[in-house]
Formats: sequence, C-alpha cells, structure tokens
Amino acid sequence: MTEHAEGATLTVDELAARAGVTVRTIRFYSTRGLLPPPRIGPRRVGRYGEDHLARLALIEELQSQGMTLSAIERYLQRLPEDMTAQDLAVHRALVASWMPDTTDEVTREQLERRAGRPLEESDLRRLELLNVLERTDEPGRFVVDPGLLPLGVRLLELPMSQESVLAARQVLLDHARQVARELSKLFREEVWEPYREQEPDAEQVERMKSLSAHMQPLVVQALLTAFQRSLREELRGAFPKERAPRLGG
Repeated sequence: MTEHAEGATLTVDELAARAGVTVRTIRFYSTRGLLPPPRIGPRRVGRYGEDHLARLALIEELQSQGMTLSAIERYLQRLPEDMTAQDLAVHRALVASWMPDTTDEVTREQLERRAGRPLEESDLRRLELLNVLERTDEPGRFVVDPGLLPLGVRLLELPMSQESVLAARQVLLDHARQVARELSKLFREEVWEPYREQEPDAEQVERMKSLSAHMQPLVVQALLTAFQRSLREELRGAFPKERAPRLGG
C-alpha cells in the first residue's frame, strides 16, 4: 500500500469510529506495522483513507479466524503493496467466505459513526431491505452485519432506485443459488460418492477433510474472478461505441 492513503480525509478518531475499534487499537496496529502511516496534513494532523479502513476490516476478520498478530503480520506482508481499498475489501470477503456469520448490536449513533455519514429513515429502510441490518424491539438499536455495512452504504450513494438495487440483488441471489446447487451436485457425484465407495485409509480421510475445509474460499475466488471477467465482456458489448462504465474496483 502506498504511503499516502487514497482519499485521506479521516482523523484517527473518525477512523476508529468507522472501523468500530478504539484509537488505542489503531495506534497499536500502527506500531506493529499492520497499518501504513497516515498522510500528514495541515497542522501536522494525520489523515487516514479508505484503504486504512479496509485494512482494519481485514485485520479484524483475520483475528476472528483465530490468527495471532504475528501471523497476521506475516499474512499482510505477502499481499501486493499496491492493493487498493476495493482490492482489500474483496480479499476480506474471500477470507470471510468460510467464517461463521457475525452480527453486532449497535445504537443509531454507533451505526452512523460506522457508516461515516448521517442515515435518514429512508436509508435505514433501504439497508434493512438489503439485509444489512435489522431493527430490534428497542427503538434506536439495530443488529448490523459489519461485513455488509460498507457495501450497503456505498449502495446508498449510487444513483439507482431502490427497486433497481433490489432487482439486481435478486438476480445475484437467484444465480448464486443455482451455481451453489450445481457445484454441490458435482462435488457429491464426482468426489464424495466415489470416496464413500472406497475403504479410505487415515491419509485419505485427512485429505478429504482438507479439501472440504478449503473448497469454499477457493470456489468463491473462482466465482468472483469469472464474474468480473464476464461483467467486463458484457459491458463492452453493451457499450460498443463508448467507454463502458466500471463496476467495482
């Protein structure tokens, strides 16, 4: 990651609020080299950007997986230095793809700090429809998916109607279910059933366990790559006489 964060506008307090961590945690991560230094602005005030926020989200995800800080440090050192905030968000999604679902219960003030912007009632309804958050029985308190919140906030800023966003979401869900169904069938018929018909030894059992544990993130990465390439091709076909719009990072 470059020394100067892209769009560096956040103070350390704002970064902590957006990330849902403490300022002390940010300072500690910085001393360990897990976070790049901030951009120094006027009056020698450090400013942080979306890449710092994405890096913090990835660190928290890796910690939830049980990795030590030393292991996380080695993990981050292996990532390309020029990864953007969008690249880091995708990488975090791949890491989270085999993690249990997690949610946080927050007040509206905490929710807006994490979102980095005020949220109107219409924004809350839209985030609710996108399954980013749920209202609790206590007014002003919400159950939020921290992994989906950054995506949901970005969708709020798109010049698309709520109906269009929900329609796109439904298309993705329908096709994702179909792909998952076909891949599960393939795995069962081509891998699992032939395996069950054998008399596997201990080494084969461990190999199968390893395959099952690693299959989901590998499939997610393959699907993401295939989707990105297909989307670029479709956009080039839809806009043959002009530069096609970029979707995603």
